[in-house]
Amino acid sequence: MSAASEITRKAKSNLAFALKILPRDRREDMVVFYAFCRTMDDLADDPGMPAEQRLKSLDAWENGITRGFDAPDEFQQQVVSLRDRRQIPDHLLVAIIDGCRMDLQPRRFATWEDLSGYIWKVSCAVGLVSIRIFGCVDTGSERYAIALGHALQLTNILRDVGEDYENGRRIYLPMEDLERFHYTEQDLAARVRDTRFLALMDHQAARAEEHYREAAASLPARDRKALLPASIMGEIYYLLLNKMRAGRFHVFGNRYRISKARKLVILSKHLIARSR
Repeated sequence: MSAASEITRKAKSNLAFALKILPRDRREDMVVFYAFCRTMDDLADDPGMPAEQRLKSLDAWENGITRGFDAPDEFQQQVVSLRDRRQIPDHLLVAIIDGCRMDLQPRRFATWEDLSGYIWKVSCAVGLVSIRIFGCVDTGSERYAIALGHALQLTNILRDVGEDYENGRRIYLPMEDLERFHYTEQDLAARVRDTRFLALMDHQAARAEEHYREAAASLPARDRKALLPASIMGEIYYLLLNKMRAGRFHVFGNRYRISKARKLVILSKHLIARSR
């Protein structure tokens, strides 16, 4: 098993599940790309590694991508080969690295525009690389990738709001929105779940909903089949968003999930649609 395959196997992510629908060569390339994203994220989050060392490792990856690795290991060779074969612009891979670099220190986002810039790096850039691996040909797929990237990341932010604060006091909700609903960082630290919190979360969920709608509206007909893995991801995460809404955002101490059985139903539905 290759280094990339082992990283992806251990992650057991929704993306790894959605990749089952891809042709073998594209699936193998997405495994390498997912392993790259997972590695960058782990470097940013590793509590057993000093922040200075994590920064140095991320910087080394950026330097390797843009200038070449001095003595690339097997995994680095796979990433470089993928980039060259699929003609992936360096700036997209660097954006992902930079987004993870932003997580090295506790961060606050004053406005939605500030948070959107971060989301572009850690999620939308991932989508823009993915559509190249999927084989998309319509330029409209870029708009789809950006809209879906915002929707997926916002859903993650809502699900993980408590965990993120415990993990380095990170807050990925715009501070202007906390102020709007009179909810404070101290409330978040104390896991206060009251009408203010629910209004704040409803507001973010509505924002995510807008991006899901934008993605659905911008899905190009020419790339519909190529984008099936992304459509599967979108459906899984949209269900997750609605599950949190229906449960009134019991996100403190409770991690919302979509069952494997439900994911299999979604996968089967898309497989049937592809065969028509």
